[in-house]
Amino acid sequence: MQQLQIPPLAEGEVYVGAIGDKSGDFHHVILLPGDSGYASWQAQMDWAKSIGGDLPTRVEQAMLFANFRDQFERDAYWSNTLDTDPSYSGWAWFQYFGYGCQSSDPQCTELRARAVRRLSI
Repeated sequence: MQQLQIPPLAEGEVYVGAIGDKSGDFHHVILLPGDSGYASWQAQMDWAKSIGGDLPTRVEQAMLFANFRDQFERDAYWSNTLDTDPSYSGWAWFQYFGYGCQSSDPQCTELRARAVRRLSI
């Protein structure tokens, strides 16, 4: 069986795993150190970019909850995913790391964030 080569990690980074998309493309997901505290969705998106990352997708957050729950406070963390239901325009998805639910809230709501970086495989 072929194994993936884990990319080099900087101090404090955590290798999460590889995730594929619908087209069959895969990427490594690396959790960056540090929690940004509470802020709106756009402020958290800007913060993640400022440290060279992005907020995780909903799929990545589910993986983080399943395997790296101990890296998070028992609180809600923004994803980078907007709610596309027309009834929820201006909302974005989050993962609650207490008991695992995902839901969406208005983007002005102040939630926590952790950033990830992605590397194509």
